[in-house]
Amino acid sequence: MQSHYNAVMKALTIRGVPDDLYRCIAARAQRNRRSLQQEALALLERVRAFELDDSLARAQAIRGRLAGRQLGDTVREVREERER
Repeated sequence: MQSHYNAVMKALTIRGVPDDLYRCIAARAQRNRRSLQQEALALLERVRAFELDDSLARAQAIRGRLAGRQLGDTVREVREERER
């Protein structure tokens, strides 16, 4: 398996970026102490994390891990704590 750093990285050029979107990403980059390229890549990574198939698979995995466990009633427990 190749490490992340040994893999050949692809380049992506985006043309026609609206001025307001560019300013928004540039401001985020500055707040996050990243270059514009690093910030754009971070945003694309976040989009990938929210892909529907991945989200459904993660939800199914969580449900599988919780299957058969006796889970409490959180709302009831919070109410009981408040009444103490």
